[in-house]
Amino acid sequence: MELRQLRAFVAVVDAGTFTDAAAELGVSQASVSRTVAALESAMGVRLLQRTTRQVTLTATGRRVLEGARRILDEVNHLQRITEDQRAELRVGYAWAALGRHTRRVQRAWAAEHPGTPLVFVHANTHSAGLSDGTADVAVVRRPLGDPRFATALIGAENRIAAIATDNPLARRRTVHVSDLSRYPVAIDDRTGTTTLQLWHPGPAPAVIRATHGVDEWLTLIAAGQAVGISSEATANQNPRPGVAYRTLRHVPPIPVRLAWWRDDPPARLDDLIRLSRAAYDA
Repeated sequence: MELRQLRAFVAVVDAGTFTDAAAELGVSQASVSRTVAALESAMGVRLLQRTTRQVTLTATGRRVLEGARRILDEVNHLQRITEDQRAELRVGYAWAALGRHTRRVQRAWAAEHPGTPLVFVHANTHSAGLSDGTADVAVVRRPLGDPRFATALIGAENRIAAIATDNPLARRRTVHVSDLSRYPVAIDDRTGTTTLQLWHPGPAPAVIRATHGVDEWLTLIAAGQAVGISSEATANQNPRPGVAYRTLRHVPPIPVRLAWWRDDPPARLDDLIRLSRAAYDA
């Protein structure tokens, strides 16, 4: 068993197809297929069920996937902590950094730490770049559920509805979740903040469109193929032709947290938490 085999296996599961996984890894589809087959041969079990249209996990594959992610996360963490001290502090985010507070925090940070740039990096993963070493700190809007990471609450954001501009709901200034249930709703289970619990105790949407990241989510909505719910930060940092953002009423706000490796907090973390909280308080 080799790390490259585990990486290929996880990439296929995340991408959904061998073709998309190959594009993500920068190799050929045949190479990914051979690598995953070699992993299955080494382990003596079938991990994926393959059809002409999709790839699904076997029961054993589901259990192996959890361990594979854990192994790759630990390897990336080891590589990260052995790197030279970076000259910048990198903050990962999956959808929208700190929204309208992003520039304020960057400017306040630059005034206090002119020699250490605060850089926001997009990472469409559950940990917003922490697990793979893309980021030193991450902005998270959903529970991580991983004891290896520590978090600090910095603020809260209102929820907004995202609707195609030619949808009748776009004529309103505010909408209710019940207004959206008659349309297909785009939900990203991996990095998004929307769950069917938002419609409880009322009827849930009849159709859910699974998406993988903010760009795919916005493309569906702009085409009128779905509506969506997200944080106000998404509206601030992701304007899109054909998409109207409207205030969503009677729903709980989204808590915003900073997260980091519990055993390896970055330098000046306390300053970043303080400046971020001040921006949200303001």
